[in-house]
Amino acid sequence: MTTAPVSRASSRGRTRLANDAWEAALGAHTALMRRFTEDDVWAGLSMRDYDVLYTLAKCDAPQRLGDLGRHVLLSQPGLSRLVDRLVDRGLVARCADPSDARAAHLSLTDEGRAIQRRVGRAHGASVAAALTARLSDEELVLLESLSRKLSLTDDDLPEETP
Repeated sequence: MTTAPVSRASSRGRTRLANDAWEAALGAHTALMRRFTEDDVWAGLSMRDYDVLYTLAKCDAPQRLGDLGRHVLLSQPGLSRLVDRLVDRGLVARCADPSDARAAHLSLTDEGRAIQRRVGRAHGASVAAALTARLSDEELVLLESLSRKLSLTDDDLPEETP
């Protein structure tokens, strides 16, 4: 086992190390997203369309727009317009929120669920091919663990004891 990464880390300050790690993570994200965008798996959806369908598919119950917005990287107005397009295409259903007449619940239609599954299988295979081509199983486990740790919110973190 090589110690080169540890020696390089010790020669940089913590701020520089954190910023270099962040830049590397963004670079990896950009490269992977370019690759996935070029895949012929989207069935007429944009990746953002698919993100909304995938997020709704993971939910146990219909979602309010605000709840959906916490899981996708779009502004509220942008997400609202995207959802309108998915409703118009028959992929997402909008129904009144029984507890708040001003709000609506969003869920996948049968067609939306079918297309999400079909695209999801193809996209999942592409993700697996891209990641397993470069990372060992141990590295994949580490990447997942680190990514989950970084995605925690302050509310998810354990309280510090005095």
